[in-house]
Amino acid sequence: MKKWEDVKEQIKSLSDDEKQSIEMLADIVSQMIERRQEIGLSQRDLAEKCGVKQSAIARLETMRTIPQLDTLAKLLKPLGLRLTVIPDEDLAHQH
Repeated sequence: MKKWEDVKEQIKSLSDDEKQSIEMLADIVSQMIERRQEIGLSQRDLAEKCGVKQSAIARLETMRTIPQLDTLAKLLKPLGLRLTVIPDEDLAHQH
């Protein structure tokens, strides 16, 4: 088991792009969890609707795995969610 000091050192060693990617994925996953709970689905229920194992849902929700885009789309559908690409206003103002 990692100590928090190990985790902090690992985070410090990440590039800004890596930190941004993790933050984006964490945002998506937290919205998925919130929606799953909001509509009363357990991880098992969601797994059955998507045709994946419940353990895969658990790994995703605890950020122990990064899903492929097609898997993410498959998981979002029964939650009534979808991925949308929108302009990043912060980046747009840099050009």
